[in-house]
Amino acid sequence: METEELFEQLDFTVNPVFETLIEDIQNKQFSIIDNFFSSEEVSQLRNSLLEKYEADRFKKSAIGNRVNEEIHTEIRGDFILWMDQQKATPSEQIFFNKINALVDYLNRTCFMGILHKEFHYAVYPTGTFYAKHLDTFQNDDRRKLSVVCYLNEANWPKENGGELSLYLANNEVLDVLPLPGRVVIFESQELEHEVKVVKAAERYSITGWLKSR
Repeated sequence: METEELFEQLDFTVNPVFETLIEDIQNKQFSIIDNFFSSEEVSQLRNSLLEKYEADRFKKSAIGNRVNEEIHTEIRGDFILWMDQQKATPSEQIFFNKINALVDYLNRTCFMGILHKEFHYAVYPTGTFYAKHLDTFQNDDRRKLSVVCYLNEANWPKENGGELSLYLANNEVLDVLPLPGRVVIFESQELEHEVKVVKAAERYSITGWLKSR
């Protein structure tokens, strides 16, 4: 039976963007999708972030999982606010709808067994960074895919810094600019990465993980 016929019987619609993402991750352990969120969606999410940030709802980031956190500014300097889908604003619900659609697609096509997700807003003030690390812990291997969604203004030149550096095979390093609407997804347990120093402006994003249990 042809794959397309099987999908039709399963009431399944092939999503070209998700298919590209899956192929990328299978071949190179990461995927970069531009315009995953439209400019209007980015603007709404950025406004939601800024409203909460200016209301002092963010806290200094820490290292370790949410049960065992320690603040180390020499390792990371961003400020974060965890998101709660049950209390999502309309703009945040747009975000979760797209992420949920991706999770459903991954589980149906790749049998990834993603059962949970966690996301937070992140603000990197000028001069801050996040040193090279893996998105997994010795006592917790539930994170399968890391997801970063950028909410910056459209005019984010390379001179602003704040690139996401992915450490790939063969000692290759890929620097990814945090352009608005861009989403970067990579294998949490495989790719070391860092956020380079933000040299100008503030760097806005939503960062999170798709988890197996």
